[in-house]
Amino acid sequence: MPKELKEPRESREARETSPTRAGAVWALVVTSVAGFMASLDNLVVTTALPSIREDLGGELHDLEWTVSAYTLTFAVLLMFGAALGDRFGRRRLFLVGITVFTGASAAAAVAPGIDSLIAARAVQGVGAAIMMPLTLTLLTAAVPPARRGMAYGVWGAVNGLAVASGPLIGGSLTEHISWQWIFWLNVPLGLALLPLARLRLRESHGTGAPLDIIGTVLASGGLFGIVYGLVRGPADGWTAGPVLLGLVAGTVLLSGFVLHGVRAANPMLPMRLFRSRAFAGINAASMLMFLGMFGSIFLLSQYMQGVLGYSPTEAGLRMLPWTGMPMLVAPIAGILSDRIGGRPVVATGLFLQAAGLGYLGYVVTTDVSYTAQLPGLIISGIGMALFFAPASHLVMSSVRPTEQGMASGANNALREVGGALGIAVMSSIFAAQGGYETPQTFVDGLRPALAVGAAVVALAGAAALAIPRRTLTPTPTEQTPTPTPRKVPA
Repeated sequence: MPKELKEPRESREARETSPTRAGAVWALVVTSVAGFMASLDNLVVTTALPSIREDLGGELHDLEWTVSAYTLTFAVLLMFGAALGDRFGRRRLFLVGITVFTGASAAAAVAPGIDSLIAARAVQGVGAAIMMPLTLTLLTAAVPPARRGMAYGVWGAVNGLAVASGPLIGGSLTEHISWQWIFWLNVPLGLALLPLARLRLRESHGTGAPLDIIGTVLASGGLFGIVYGLVRGPADGWTAGPVLLGLVAGTVLLSGFVLHGVRAANPMLPMRLFRSRAFAGINAASMLMFLGMFGSIFLLSQYMQGVLGYSPTEAGLRMLPWTGMPMLVAPIAGILSDRIGGRPVVATGLFLQAAGLGYLGYVVTTDVSYTAQLPGLIISGIGMALFFAPASHLVMSSVRPTEQGMASGANNALREVGGALGIAVMSSIFAAQGGYETPQTFVDGLRPALAVGAAVVALAGAAALAIPRRTLTPTPTEQTPTPTPRKVPA
């Protein structure tokens, strides 16, 4: 009898469900590329807006919605996407998310008018909200605990680069080809990922609890109201009726979501998770980090073009010491987090990012040389790179394996809300202290905005220091559970 037929069925099942090296590599490739697509579309449209308006027309608020339609649907549906994956299968819903995102990208590329483009962007956000939170849970299931820091490092490098380099990629494609290619870029990537994800990723589930419809409605409605108010506030005024309604109603609904998470039997996001200093600390740090980073990139990219006179491509290239640093440093940060723990690496990265932003706020003038800006860009880049990988590790290791889907969804939702808040708050500070009238008024508004961004990121570093020190040995919550062998009838 062949040797493989003598192997007990229980042993074969345990072997097939345990992480393998090849499976881990494929999972890292698939989830990193998927995360790159979802993260890239946060800011990739910003430098293409003038060309979009020239081709499709539309007022200023229409152009603003081409950015915020994606951000809103992405933010408000993240936790629901994670819950769907936990309930119906993470790989299955991951495939659904890729399909929706890819189809919506093609629809955006061929949009005949501004309204259809906005609608396609909203559907893109739906696909990203399903796809993005499942990347970490699928990666965690495929990688052994001892190697997860390095895997999260690569994943964090790719996603961090996508977020920060969106203006560069969007500006380059728009300037040298056409704005439609910022969306066409997603189509071949999505089509390539679909068979790879189907064949190379293992299926996994969460607790199997019923879907929390009430929690989903409260969270989605609350986040929509608050993000809508933050996005529209700088343009419409903070006392405008729709803005106030969105902020107040969103706050009320999110308060109801918190109470629901405390009292419900199977809530989408149990509030007991926040009793953990690790989970609460890393989520607070993540939201504050994205607040400072998004707002700073939003204003600095305009400063380089509007004040210093660079083209979109030239501005993006000059920001590479900041935006490209995650590709170099984040894998090293993942290895460091395996050896000394994620807490000191994350905190160091956040304080470096704060120092870099503070330096840039100090040196910016109407004619500052690039050499003078370079130290701030490099320091900020190293800080951002040190944050991404260990932060992901801390999120996933702060909860039980069956809760990683909801934890990933909550963390990504808070990051998106932080990004929207950062653009709104720092734009408001910019408008109050300066404006677009002259290069000097732009600098007058930019300096205090960057100072606030630096302070917020430093506060994120303080939140990271509140995370408990962790041992080097993976805790039971980090380990992949051993499957219980099923008895085979004789």
